[in-house]
Amino acid sequence: DDHHPLPALRRLLVHLVASALLAGLVWQVTGNLVQSVLALLFTVSLVNIWNFMDGINGIATTQAILAAMAFALVLPSPFGLAGVVLGLACLGFLPFNFPQARIFMGDVGSGALGYAVAALVCLTSVVTDIQWVLLLVPLTGFLVDAGFTLLSRMLSGQRWTQPHTQHLYQRMVKSGASHSFTTGMYFVFGLFSVAVFNACTHLQPRWEAAVAVAWMILATGLWLLLRKGMRL
Repeated sequence: DDHHPLPALRRLLVHLVASALLAGLVWQVTGNLVQSVLALLFTVSLVNIWNFMDGINGIATTQAILAAMAFALVLPSPFGLAGVVLGLACLGFLPFNFPQARIFMGDVGSGALGYAVAALVCLTSVVTDIQWVLLLVPLTGFLVDAGFTLLSRMLSGQRWTQPHTQHLYQRMVKSGASHSFTTGMYFVFGLFSVAVFNACTHLQPRWEAAVAVAWMILATGLWLLLRKGMRL
């Protein structure tokens, strides 16, 4: 796709097949159809979200590092090694992409990274009792920006399948913020998200869900406030 752009439907089919393989593993381990379907839809979404959000130096890599760290800390041994390996791989790539970009992941790299993060989330959902909604908290920055930007484009009648520069991080750069500053702001918010996640993993399920929803609402409010101040 990086060399010869592919039709959106063909890309989606590839994403669905790859995601179905991961969802199949969830089904094999849990026998839970709902959880398996959720894994399928979530993985397809995260592959595309990481692709959408890989638009400035270091942002996709640093967010993956935070996610890998978050899940490595809560996964029991030896499963936590999966998060450690992903985090170290991203750390090895980061100096080549941040603060100055000498190489890029491209669509194939960002999609694969999103798939790897999704695999970590699915693994955590299978081997721990953490609620699915709480597992989204370390990814809040990307989920809110990508999700609500897509929703706003759909509601305004834009061709939402086409490339654009309307995400909050892109608006920040167009308004004059540097790549380093913008990536840093997302990283700081991501650190808070990881802290909230790790502080809540031993709560009762209803409190896990309540904290996760509250954090998402807070993030959405912040996104709306910042976006309103950067109308371009």
